[in-house]
Amino acid sequence: MLKLKKHGLVLLAAITMLALLITGCSQSGGQKAAEKKFINIATGGTAGVYYPLGGAIAEILNKNLPGANATAQSTGASVANINLLAQGNVQMAFVQNDIAYYAANGTEMFKDKKVDGLKCLAAIYPETIQIVTLDKTGIKSIADLKGKRVAVGAAGSSVTANAQHVLEAHGLTFADIKPQYLSFGEAANGLKDGNIDAAFVTAGFPTAAIQDISAQHKVVLLSIADDKADQLTKKYPFYSKVVIPAGTYPNQDRDVTSLGAKAMLVVTDKMDEQTAYDITKAIFTHLDQLKAAHNVGKLISKETAKEGISIPMHPGAEKYFNEK
Repeated sequence: MLKLKKHGLVLLAAITMLALLITGCSQSGGQKAAEKKFINIATGGTAGVYYPLGGAIAEILNKNLPGANATAQSTGASVANINLLAQGNVQMAFVQNDIAYYAANGTEMFKDKKVDGLKCLAAIYPETIQIVTLDKTGIKSIADLKGKRVAVGAAGSSVTANAQHVLEAHGLTFADIKPQYLSFGEAANGLKDGNIDAAFVTAGFPTAAIQDISAQHKVVLLSIADDKADQLTKKYPFYSKVVIPAGTYPNQDRDVTSLGAKAMLVVTDKMDEQTAYDITKAIFTHLDQLKAAHNVGKLISKETAKEGISIPMHPGAEKYFNEK
């Protein structure tokens, strides 16, 4: 009887141990399945285009990448986003092609601060330099900006460089104006309140910040003269001529000539090839969600994803775009 009892205890212990092993394996497998892949996406100001597109991309990744935990965060845009990537604080960022080039080559605002390892996932849409004022200011041309209070983008944004280039082509510098370092939303409020006279806004059109102003005021977009635009595209090959069609904004009764750069999705070489492939595929197989997020979504396509790229493409993205 004692012997049977002893055998029973041994059997019970064995069953208990087996159960613990099974539970442990199950928990381990569960933990593996639940491993999170954090993808922080640096965008721009909430009144720009990067922010809504970033939110849509985060949603696409969360729904279509197992274990993805993607979030879009508002930032100072391109220049700030490069620094966030370099510091490892974000895994993906919206960056203009000109700014990415400067960072990768250590020129302009990145002079002596070259950033290694930047890789492009895709070029997504053209961004247009929009120079905005109100009819009541009496400003009719870029030359009229002399001595005026002009928003030149948030500190650390690509808009500041765009403003410098456009002013330079017209014989002006920041010393000739009263530069105000404001986000798109802040610039819109400044124009409405009369605290600034004009603003540079580089974004896909129509831009929410400009639409916001035009709801209450008569907005005027300043044109860049053809010869000045030609001069700038020759000196800065990232730019191309862009026409903002009449009717883009309320009371805009004529086409406006300006310049555009390309917005890109940028990561670093720390992202592995499979992750880059999966992210790129998820985005470009759900473009309908980007179209729903903003009007520029209709300009994003697999066919144009390599146009205007100013840094090397990530091998994972290259693999996706090379697929038939």
